[in-house]
Amino acid sequence: MTVPLRHYKELCILFASIETKEEANMLLKDILTPQEIESIAERWQLVQQLASGKTQRQISKDLNVSISKVTRGSRFLKYGTGGFKFFIEKLFSKPT
Repeated sequence: MTVPLRHYKELCILFASIETKEEANMLLKDILTPQEIESIAERWQLVQQLASGKTQRQISKDLNVSISKVTRGSRFLKYGTGGFKFFIEKLFSKPT
C-alpha cells in the first residue's frame, strides 16, 4: 500500500508542529504502538552507535539485537536520505 503524497505531507507538518518533548511524547504514544516505539527507539540507538564508530558486532552485543538489525541500520545511515546524519550532527555536535 502506497501512502498518498498528500497524507505524507500532512504527517510531516504534524511532526514539524511539535515544540516540546512533552508534545512529542503525547503524539508518539497516540500515533504509534508500544512495539513501534520500541523498534524506532532501538534503531535510533544503534544508528547513533554506528555513527560513533562502534563495530556492528559490539552494537549487536550492547543492544542485544541481531547483526542483521544492525546491518539494516547501517544501510539506512549510509544510503538513506541523510536524515540520520543530519539529526546526529544537529543533536550531538558541540558549538565551536
